[in-house]
Amino acid sequence: MHFPPHDNANAPIVDVEDSRVPLNYFNIVKLKPGQAFEYQTPGYETCIVPATGTVHVDVEGERFENLGNRTGDVWGGEPEGLYVPVGAKAVMEAVTETEVFVAGAKYDKVLTPFDVREADLDLVQYGSDDTKTHRKIKHILGTKYNDRVGRLLVSELFTVGQGGWSGFPPHKHDTDRLPDESRHDETYNFRFKPDNGFGLQLEQREDGKTGDAWHLTDGSTIVLDKGFHPCVVAPGYEMYYFTILGGLSQRPLVQYFQPDHAWQIETIPGIKDMIAKFK
Repeated sequence: MHFPPHDNANAPIVDVEDSRVPLNYFNIVKLKPGQAFEYQTPGYETCIVPATGTVHVDVEGERFENLGNRTGDVWGGEPEGLYVPVGAKAVMEAVTETEVFVAGAKYDKVLTPFDVREADLDLVQYGSDDTKTHRKIKHILGTKYNDRVGRLLVSELFTVGQGGWSGFPPHKHDTDRLPDESRHDETYNFRFKPDNGFGLQLEQREDGKTGDAWHLTDGSTIVLDKGFHPCVVAPGYEMYYFTILGGLSQRPLVQYFQPDHAWQIETIPGIKDMIAKFK
């Protein structure tokens, strides 16, 4: 499902117990310098990631200062994040004008908050210009934190160059049938450079049958509950998407690649390393 860009007035775009993606939570919070925003998500662990700007955050009395260092847009530096345990009260205070992503996943245990700074990111680059799949992924809550996070995976994906495909070969993760596939709900928020760029998100719910396509523009949000789901950006534009994955029974993601196209796993440079970074 596609949510066109809109002013959500700091209210969740994907709230707890969403009927489409009940394993996900997503909010965009915009603050002026000195403004504060408080939230709690019972039953969901979350991660605070400034898209732009800097915030101080208090989590149940523990203070994390100067989170976020990007200016202008999501291409203006490296991301940083803060893990917030299930149900904890988090208060963010804007140091500069900020836009903050809050990503969440359903979980039932209370863990310990921690921050992820620029030096802690797990970076992966894969694909190639020739295969139209050249991409860079910046894992904020990636596999290196499997022992500190319950079900939540948070990353940012950037195109390298202009135009081409992401999430390819087409894959899905809507059914818990381990070891072949895990159930993970997924939510994206897209940005484009220049910001008048556009793309398409595809979703094929039944193998071999025509699926759905949504027109992506700067600020589009997509929720994916089932089906094969590659996306593409138009030539001449760079694309970014903030990615939230919430697992049903485990944190590691096991993707099932569409059989008709899975052979291209062998032709895309570095894609096997990319797949491994989600497990």
